[in-house]
Amino acid sequence: MSLECKVQVFLNSISEKKAEAICKALEPDNVDFPKDLSFEIKKSGESLVFTFEGKGNIRTLISTIDEVLEQTQVILKVTD
Repeated sequence: MSLECKVQVFLNSISEKKAEAICKALEPDNVDFPKDLSFEIKKSGESLVFTFEGKGNIRTLISTIDEVLEQTQVILKVTD
């Protein structure tokens, strides 16, 4: 039996400028993901929604989420 997990992270009350900067900066990272891992970014109203899905090794999923959130935090700091 393989573990499957879906995690959604919401960034609320985010400006259009910041949302666009985050999407553009993270886009190159969303290429050639391992076959059992996926990542998607969607704008929903004034929120940005990150959706992560992983099968199997949960540590890989957690590491990916951590890396994306760290990068997002840096992007938010430099776009202030």
